[in-house]
Amino acid sequence: MPEKVQRQEEAEGGKSGSNKKADGVKESSESTNTTIEDEDTRVKKQDIIKVTEQLIEAISNGDFESYTKMCDPAVTAFEPEALGNLVEGLDFHRFYFENLWSKNSKPVHTTILNPHIHLVGDEAACIAYIRVTQYIDNNGTPRTAQSEETRVWHRRDGKWQIVHFHRSGSASTLNK
Repeated sequence: MPEKVQRQEEAEGGKSGSNKKADGVKESSESTNTTIEDEDTRVKKQDIIKVTEQLIEAISNGDFESYTKMCDPAVTAFEPEALGNLVEGLDFHRFYFENLWSKNSKPVHTTILNPHIHLVGDEAACIAYIRVTQYIDNNGTPRTAQSEETRVWHRRDGKWQIVHFHRSGSASTLNK
């Protein structure tokens, strides 16, 4: 069943509150010394959230072809499945696509919580967030898993690709 990805907070790191002053003018709840983000920066951050959602959707749907298009061939990763080791390339990930995610036909719903994006010039960005995944286990019981993720994106030829990610939390749990 297709993955559904939902974003809980905006790209500004979850700070969306505002305070209304006596004169009716709304003021950010953050320090008044903080520079207001320009529209171009907001758009770039939203692009990073969007490609991250697309990547998670490809993972949850077992779509290795789409996943490989969004990853640098020499992508590096620290993740629970690698048992603390740095893995490089796509072969390690292919195993999970072929044996876990592509075989999952049960509904999966993922929510990205509190995304925070660092733009590094025009060609690189880093996003950190909490990922909450809801799924149905092999016994038909609804389950929820959480991981903390950081992904480093690099734009090449106008296309964003993952060059590194770090995921903490439980290992892939869709079949438990």
